[in-house]
Amino acid sequence: MHARPYIETDATQWDQFCAASFCATFLHTRRFLSYHLDRFADLSLIVEDEGRWVGILPAAKHPQDDACVVSHPGITYGGLLHDGSLRGERMLTAIETTVQYYASRGSRRLVYKPVPHIYHRVPAQDDLYALFRLNAVRSRCDLSCAVDLAHRLAASERRKRSRRKAERAGTSVSEGSHHAIAFWSVLKENLAREHRAAPAHTLDEIALLMERFPENIRIVAAELDGKLEAGVVLFVTEMTHHAQYIASSERGYKACALDAVFEHCIAAGQSAGARWFDFGTSNESGGRVLNEGLYRFKSEFGSGGIVHEFYELAIS
Repeated sequence: MHARPYIETDATQWDQFCAASFCATFLHTRRFLSYHLDRFADLSLIVEDEGRWVGILPAAKHPQDDACVVSHPGITYGGLLHDGSLRGERMLTAIETTVQYYASRGSRRLVYKPVPHIYHRVPAQDDLYALFRLNAVRSRCDLSCAVDLAHRLAASERRKRSRRKAERAGTSVSEGSHHAIAFWSVLKENLAREHRAAPAHTLDEIALLMERFPENIRIVAAELDGKLEAGVVLFVTEMTHHAQYIASSERGYKACALDAVFEHCIAAGQSAGARWFDFGTSNESGGRVLNEGLYRFKSEFGSGGIVHEFYELAIS
């Protein structure tokens, strides 16, 4: 095996490889990664064996550390993606090959964010075993909540009461890209009020991504008296529907509008044949702090814990 850098003329084959991969999602395609290409120095690799692609690693230079490679700083999870060609010892060889390539270019650390198992079409955690063999250190662990759509646990009595409250308030739930402007206004105000933060994406960026991925990125909104008061941006993959952004106005909170939104999303995921609904992580301070109230809220919909792991591998 050998590793070589990704170049622009590889884009079509890269995206085709993602479509056949055991655990790639649309986040790993060049069509997605290219929307913020100017933010990162791309260091993506293609692993070949006798001229055939056997793996791809979406990666870029760490924004604050020139000696560190991250797979990938611009997406939630990355990792070495394959279509069944990298199992067992072959995965170990492939990761060693990528590390050797980066070492020859002066890199000293690789931050590796494996794809959580709920996004796998086929079980594909050979990379975690290979990282163990290479003495990688787990440097961070975030806790998410996910509903098993085939075997959903019962929602709590509090969530059932909140859903009834949303219905009595006249909450109306619908999907559509036409909600983008109103939702982004609620999201920005919500993040500023609760976390003194701003969305990772701008409205223009999310509009561009919805245009590129109309089947994968959706806005589900709750309206009261015709005004949007709560909603989520869903990232939809074959196995998992993920709440990328969650927001509510103060009026929406009082009416429990998010309960109506999430019940709609869970039912839609079941109807689509997805296996999981992922609420997303509830962590602060690099995973060291759990927002217990937020985590409890998510878990009460009948979900259980899923981790998002980060590993660091020394390069020499």
